[in-house]
Amino acid sequence: MGKYDFDKVIERRGTSSLKFDFGQQRMGRTDLLPLWVADMDFALPDEILCDIKKRVDHGIFGYTDPDEEYNDAVKKWFKERHGLDIKKEWNTVVPGVVYSIALAIKAFTYEDDSVIIQEPVYYPFKETILLNRRNCINNQLVYKDGRYEIDFEDFEKKIKENNVKLFLLCSPHNPVGRVWTEEELKRLGDICLENDVAIFSDEIHSDFIYPGYKHISFLELGDKYQEKLVIGTSPSKTFNIAGVQVANILIPDKKTRDEFRWQNDAAGYSQPNAIGLTTTISCYNKGSDWVDELKEYLKGNLDFLRDYLRENIPEVKLIEPEGTYLIWLDFSEVTDDYKDLKHLIVDEAKLWLDAGIIFGKETALFERINIASPRVVIKTALDNLSKAVKDRKANK
Repeated sequence: MGKYDFDKVIERRGTSSLKFDFGQQRMGRTDLLPLWVADMDFALPDEILCDIKKRVDHGIFGYTDPDEEYNDAVKKWFKERHGLDIKKEWNTVVPGVVYSIALAIKAFTYEDDSVIIQEPVYYPFKETILLNRRNCINNQLVYKDGRYEIDFEDFEKKIKENNVKLFLLCSPHNPVGRVWTEEELKRLGDICLENDVAIFSDEIHSDFIYPGYKHISFLELGDKYQEKLVIGTSPSKTFNIAGVQVANILIPDKKTRDEFRWQNDAAGYSQPNAIGLTTTISCYNKGSDWVDELKEYLKGNLDFLRDYLRENIPEVKLIEPEGTYLIWLDFSEVTDDYKDLKHLIVDEAKLWLDAGIIFGKETALFERINIASPRVVIKTALDNLSKAVKDRKANK
């Protein structure tokens, strides 16, 4: 028995929770069990909450900037957890990683330039590219024998044909759960180097890696890859603090960093969230044991999900994740129509998942499920899904 209780079900309705309180606005109903957006249903531990409460009790929330205590906490976390030596001048503190992707698009491309992504991928990648009036080029990941791989020949061909200026990498990959190997990352990096393509590596899920795999940051690959490299990180996923709006964007090269910061200034953003700074310091200084237990619990949820599907809904195929708490499920043996799949998930199973179609048109028969909830919640969701699939069979 661990120190922390991840089995505790905490009522989140009535807290302006995007996950729980906006079903009517987003789905047209309020009776769905939400396992969609990438936040967790776990509370921060008391040792971190005490630091936040102490800051709140001070009572003044004026302008704040990251100080040495903040820089030291970030440096400590990345050194101890990932073996990375982060220099404080590399870091630009912004509200979020998606915000920083928009800044990178503006910093390293012009309107009508091309940006390349790898679908199925976190859907704000494509949205942000298009909203900034750039061309979105897709290097489709290859689904082979239940696993996703990179088509490097297509990647290079698309870059050359479209004069691509920026590559948005998801590492670890959301939603397919791949933790890219050093060989894969270097091959991508070499192609980008040869074609003068800047790289934005979104590494926000890097603290969630399953046993047998290791996250490798693009920062580890050598100096030659760092000239036009931006690394997106944030404590928001690791500690479930997206609502306090803090991300650490790491850029080793000064010219690249200056271009990025110019766009940040142009967007009118300056001082970060006061509570966000305090929370980040406390999380990175005091949250290591909590994260270790959390990862064990999530592995237990994954094991439970895997066994449940095999024993009760074998038609639904688990894409075995190497990282992240976002699990990719293949429903192609259940139905061949994505509209029918939506009907199954929403109307019959009463679940709110992320539909595969929003990650790319080729994955319309997939669903993404978030397993960062108490296990009893995961069981309820799977029971709902199992009943819906079995009822369909019985009624055929």
